[in-house]
Amino acid sequence: MQSAIESPFDNQTKNSPISVIINFLYHLRGAISVVYLAINTFFWVSLLFCVTLLRFAIPLKPFRKFFIRAATLIAENWIFFNNLGLIYTRSIRIDVTGIEQLNRKDWYLVISNHQTWTDIPILQKVFFRKIPFLKFFLKKELIWVPFLGPAWWALDFPFMKRYSKKVLKKKPHLKGKDMEITRRACEKFKDLPVSIMNFTEGTRFTKHKHDRQKSPFKHLLKPKAGGIGFVISAMGNQLHYVLDVTIAYPQGKQSFWAFLCGRVNAVNVHIEKIPISDDLFGDYMTDKSYRTSFQQWLNDVWKKKDAYLDQIS
Repeated sequence: MQSAIESPFDNQTKNSPISVIINFLYHLRGAISVVYLAINTFFWVSLLFCVTLLRFAIPLKPFRKFFIRAATLIAENWIFFNNLGLIYTRSIRIDVTGIEQLNRKDWYLVISNHQTWTDIPILQKVFFRKIPFLKFFLKKELIWVPFLGPAWWALDFPFMKRYSKKVLKKKPHLKGKDMEITRRACEKFKDLPVSIMNFTEGTRFTKHKHDRQKSPFKHLLKPKAGGIGFVISAMGNQLHYVLDVTIAYPQGKQSFWAFLCGRVNAVNVHIEKIPISDDLFGDYMTDKSYRTSFQQWLNDVWKKKDAYLDQIS
């Protein structure tokens, strides 16, 4: 019983000069990390804009692959130095399983659970130069994020505009537009191998969202099949594999600021490589039976992911 009650000594320890100094140093580290990220981003994105301007100035097809490769190389250096400043300079243990037998010559659809913005640098570190450069599907509104929005656009990140059932009811002419946008975005990925990244829950996990959804999963929100269904429909058999990624934080989920401050010390990443079989191909927009079977397939993937998270928690 005594150990269950916080003693005055515990409070004194938390508020001791040493504890205050340690806390200050953590926050100082976070501030330095933000400055480092800003400088690194400004440098590489400036180079990226230069390449993009040349790409528009010389709109000749023979130069297209060259400019895409140049932009990707710049982006990979951007990620490398992000990794250098955020991961290699601190004591963070990333336990990865399933990374074997991946290569940069395949086309991948990468799906993952999503808990915190920390997921993004972790994924970029894990997959760095193991598979083609990750391209995230982003909400159309994110194109207006200062500096980063145009950089994502220059890298051909797909910007999605999804219409709710309510909007489609009022404006039926918009039906199919989101699929059309996805198909146009995917057209850019046919020249060179690519890894298309999708956080399939559509948002970060919180207890409030989980309860509001009445999610049938213990550790996950409901997966949204539309985004990846559209991608597979649009790209056809050009995609080779689905990489199902499960991210877990043994210490419990912490904020991105906590990560920047160096308070995240361990991450588990499990990767399952799933060949895209013929039954996963179809027209997600118009074929109801295909849509139902695809949603069932994704729910089965999510059940397996939930069981894995339950096992390691």
